[in-house]
Amino acid sequence: MRKQPPSTAERSAGCARNRFTALLPRALFGLAFALFVLTVVTVSTGVPEPRRLTAGPLSEAATCTALAAALVALSSSAVRRRRQRALDQADTSAATAQQVLLRPLPGRIGDLRLRGTYVPARTAPRSGGDLYDAVHSPYGTRLLIGDVRAKGMLAVEASALLLRSFREAAYEEEQLTEVARRLEHDAQRHIARLPGAETPERFATALLVEIPDGPVARVVHCGHPAPLLVSGGRVSPCPPERPGAPVGMADLVGAGHAVQTLPFRAGERLVLLTDGFTEARDAAGRFHPFTERAAAPLDDLVDGLRADLVRHAGGELRDDAALLVVERVPG
Repeated sequence: MRKQPPSTAERSAGCARNRFTALLPRALFGLAFALFVLTVVTVSTGVPEPRRLTAGPLSEAATCTALAAALVALSSSAVRRRRQRALDQADTSAATAQQVLLRPLPGRIGDLRLRGTYVPARTAPRSGGDLYDAVHSPYGTRLLIGDVRAKGMLAVEASALLLRSFREAAYEEEQLTEVARRLEHDAQRHIARLPGAETPERFATALLVEIPDGPVARVVHCGHPAPLLVSGGRVSPCPPERPGAPVGMADLVGAGHAVQTLPFRAGERLVLLTDGFTEARDAAGRFHPFTERAAAPLDDLVDGLRADLVRHAGGELRDDAALLVVERVPG
């Protein structure tokens, strides 16, 4: 049975509990302060005998003050633990939601073989945001890989919007630059609806790739790490001839979208990845040597790179990582 959304009364009760939890440490602190004032008043109004400084109202007030201060400390610690548990749960929820968004890639489209993977962060606050997809369109196979510059459910929401926009535009738009323009337009509409304090970084880096029937691939760079071309066992980065603005920032930067054409023949491979792979470091601060494995057999490549990444980072990834590999099969 589908779970019903919470009613208005339930949501109000939840908000009230949250407000009570947030105000409890302040209330206890107020109690401690009031008792402190009582102590000061007791002293200032005069005590007939010196011995009453260690017995009677003053000592009782001091004891109460100490107890109240201890209660404040304990309560604050409990609140911090509850908040941390809530954040941990949000991390897990965001990562799970992101994995649901990333539908399985088709293993093969025509003469292309595809593999992809997503590795959620383990130590960064509120992971989520890396995305990829592949669409078989009338204009060739079109690929997207991206990295939303937000965390948690905000990143998941933005990822869902970009994936939906790409899936529609990739099939409808003849030019790859128009697909990029559609992503930009939808991202700007999404950004305009966000409250001002939701996230300081409202953009996504992205890479769009189109692979037609001929021995080429067309690429539109939107501020994303360059793809790697694997040919004859050699791994070569393909930096953009004309860098493009990240999705959501084209108006600010004033940069249009340009297409870069790369050779892409039978037996060659394109590796698209996010900076979770390119910037991962080990305990000694060394970057992940992902290019050393990029020429491995395709069936071993993705799982091998994923395992290498987790091992290199000691199991504590600080950023999400996504990988999309496409290989043209000899005819």
